[in-house]
Amino acid sequence: MANAKLPHRRRFLHLAAGAAALPAVSGIARAQSRTLRIVVPFPPGGTVDPIARMVQPGLQERLGATVIIENKPGASGSIGTALVAKSPPDGSNWVFVFDTHAVNPFLQSLPFDTEKDLDPVLLIGTAPMIIAAHPSRPFRTFADVVGAAKSKPESITFGSIGNGSLGHLSMVLLSQRAGVKIVHVPYRGGGPLINDGIAGHVDLVIGSAALVTPQVQGGKLRALAQTGKSRVTALPDIPTLMDAGFLDFEAYAWWGVFTAAPTPTPIVERFRAALVDALNEPTIKKQISENLQITMLLGGPEEQRTFLAQQMKLWGPVVREHGIKGE
Repeated sequence: MANAKLPHRRRFLHLAAGAAALPAVSGIARAQSRTLRIVVPFPPGGTVDPIARMVQPGLQERLGATVIIENKPGASGSIGTALVAKSPPDGSNWVFVFDTHAVNPFLQSLPFDTEKDLDPVLLIGTAPMIIAAHPSRPFRTFADVVGAAKSKPESITFGSIGNGSLGHLSMVLLSQRAGVKIVHVPYRGGGPLINDGIAGHVDLVIGSAALVTPQVQGGKLRALAQTGKSRVTALPDIPTLMDAGFLDFEAYAWWGVFTAAPTPTPIVERFRAALVDALNEPTIKKQISENLQITMLLGGPEEQRTFLAQQMKLWGPVVREHGIKGE
């Protein structure tokens, strides 16, 4: 009699297991079919916004969903990022971040935990920054800058895209290692920085390769050094800071994608795979590598998690030791 009931018991357990899995399956199905939102926590323009808009059509096609992009700028990207961190972890909201993401926890009192409230999705890529001078200035190398700063302390100025930006922190670290003091002039973004750099209102500018390279190629700025381990293709004659004697000095602008935690792994994986495919489209890949000078890494969640932790470990002490405050 017991053997006769066994198939019924197995069928009951099978159905029960299937019912338990239904919420997760239905959640994934909803995330695949409804409208998805990509938050760009910066104004239109720059580098984060165009990357999001480049991949939007490909994501819609691959996910079978409507993908909208919303610019939510403010507080170095933390306002828009907070919207996603506080959203339901169901795969309906995603945020494309810039390198400020790793520095903001040390500059501001954030309404979310950068490492706990957001799930990493993709490390898109990195790019070195370029240090450049106005052509009227006498500097031909970064060593010239160091020499001038030693002979006349605090007489040389440099501009960055903002207080606490990676460019600002890189120059602070460089100045410390060189034993000099260079005066920081913060700007509210790349546009104002480049305008004043070209006009000669600051001696030096530091910005991503995407921002500075066109001005160097046009003869409006003179590149002195770049902050990556290797030289960018567009500026093969410009030495790295390692070439200039600053051993092991590397600093990179970077771009990544996060979503609210804890979003189910299948949802994250499906979005990540669609995004990678979209980024690998030949025209998009060329624009990102040639126009934006970004080295695409396309690292998955664990690579993004590890990279973020490394960046926070690198730049957090610089902020604390030098008493740098956010704007």
